[in-house]
Amino acid sequence: MPKMTANDLLEFLRGLFPGSLPDRYSFETVEDGRIVFRFRTTENDLRPGGTVSGAVIMAVADVGMYFAVLSAIGPVALAVTTNLNINFLRKPGPGDLVVDTRLLKLGQKLAVGEVYVRTGDGPDLVAHATVTYSIPPER
Repeated sequence: MPKMTANDLLEFLRGLFPGSLPDRYSFETVEDGRIVFRFRTTENDLRPGGTVSGAVIMAVADVGMYFAVLSAIGPVALAVTTNLNINFLRKPGPGDLVVDTRLLKLGQKLAVGEVYVRTGDGPDLVAHATVTYSIPPER
């Protein structure tokens, strides 16, 4: 059973990072070891050529892992990214990004997961990331 619900995660994000745009996230799945959400992109997220920028894709991959870690350990603000490796596979056009995050290992000090990013209207991957988070000793 997750320690934080979708609403808990959004409220936590809203409280910690006021500029984080929590209204652009909508959750599809919050379960043990897995988070799936949609991120609504806007014109501000596009780069020349009309595709969603790599920075936005990397940011939602990182947020996906943050959500997965928090749902597993509870509201620990100081859980931080220690490594993020991303492969950009296709250029996504404007529209929703669907972010599917899976925890591979949750230890005492580190959490490791994979993030799959797709466009809202297709099955093909836009990006794949592996992410490691550091978990602070005092929770």
